Amino acid sequence: MTESNPLQETIAVKADHLYKAFGRRPHEIVKKLKAGKSRADISSLGVAAVIDASFEVKKGEIFVVMGLSGSGKSTLIRMLNGLWDTTSGTVTVGGTDITGVSAKELRDIRRKSISMVFQHFALLPHRTVIDNVAYGLEIQGMGRAERLAKAQTIIDLVGLAGWADNLPSELSGGMQQRVGLGRALAADTDVLLMDEAFSALDPLIRREMQEQLIELQAALGKTIIFITHDLNEAMFLGDRIAVMRDGRIVQIGTPEEILTDPANDYVAQFVQDVDRARVLTAVSVMEPVRSVITKTAGPRAALHTMRDLQTSVTFVLNRDRSFAGIVRDRDVLKLVKAGETDLRGIIRDDATSVSPETALVDLVEPSVESELPIAVVDEKNRLLGVIPRVTLLAAIGNVSTNTGALPIVMPPATISVSQITEILGETADDTQIDAAGVHA
Repeated sequence: MTESNPLQETIAVKADHLYKAFGRRPHEIVKKLKAGKSRADISSLGVAAVIDASFEVKKGEIFVVMGLSGSGKSTLIRMLNGLWDTTSGTVTVGGTDITGVSAKELRDIRRKSISMVFQHFALLPHRTVIDNVAYGLEIQGMGRAERLAKAQTIIDLVGLAGWADNLPSELSGGMQQRVGLGRALAADTDVLLMDEAFSALDPLIRREMQEQLIELQAALGKTIIFITHDLNEAMFLGDRIAVMRDGRIVQIGTPEEILTDPANDYVAQFVQDVDRARVLTAVSVMEPVRSVITKTAGPRAALHTMRDLQTSVTFVLNRDRSFAGIVRDRDVLKLVKAGETDLRGIIRDDATSVSPETALVDLVEPSVESELPIAVVDEKNRLLGVIPRVTLLAAIGNVSTNTGALPIVMPPATISVSQITEILGETADDTQIDAAGVHA
């Protein structure tokens, strides 16, 4: 028996060099495309809807395929569940190659492994909500009592409690789409395909459905492949995004990667109007901490650091490198004059700290309310970097902070260098040894 590959088991869906051509001689079209001909070159023979598409979708991932009308995204998703045969290339679902399998095998794969939510709901009009949701289970041969109980659980999960006995015609568009989503979830397949599933909904309802989809995915761990032409929807939903143009995938990456490092001018133009504040996160824009010391460093070490960097504030770390707070130059200066050697009494919690995953939109208010950079900390409260206000505003506005000089990342000093140097000289004591400061 061949041993399974653990890495392979993490892949839910794999597309390998997929082509789909329509016309009288589709295989000739593909042959010419593989030889280097363009989509326009073969137009007299037919239409090349998908050209050499390859990607892998990990288990539990929301993978979004995004593109304008005619880019090939809907054709691509129909090949992933066998609605359309591939002209060339293979599709693997859960480790099983579904390319060219018999109709019976394909039906079994759909029942067990992959289900689909369509743009226009595709509900059965004369069946109630609960019977629509349970329809896939009925096809699987599940008993009535069991399938209705499971369908009711799903109905509650998608926010339709109390509507089980209503007909689709009695529901709003958003509620009908919840029924379609519930039917796909009730089938309990590993992979869920969604083709422009929310595009027919009003904007507010559409946002609610997007948020609910993310909540459901987090709770159920489904692998979701989502097709959309809406960039903001793609950025909001996708763990990774594949951008399509003229039948080809031109870039695959996380929302941040596509936004900050577009593969070509087309992608750059495509994402230029996206709401960057809702896509970019703290970790993508943070800067290294320049002024930082350990809590065990004495006041003199802290004052030296602030003098050398000409800043009025320095960040303080605990022994385990976790973030303790900040100290200000005037407070440190008082300790130095008094001959004190312990910083702990003046450490303040003025600085806002956030996780690396925090969206920039959530940083605007704390940034405006404080002169201090925002501290970015990990799950153990270790200081990873800082986000000065100028960096935050530049990131949101897609403006470079590189002006040929070092960016100001800390508040400027409120005490002159000469004054600090004078105080350090007056209070110097060969018997007093401060713990070393830390410069990062």
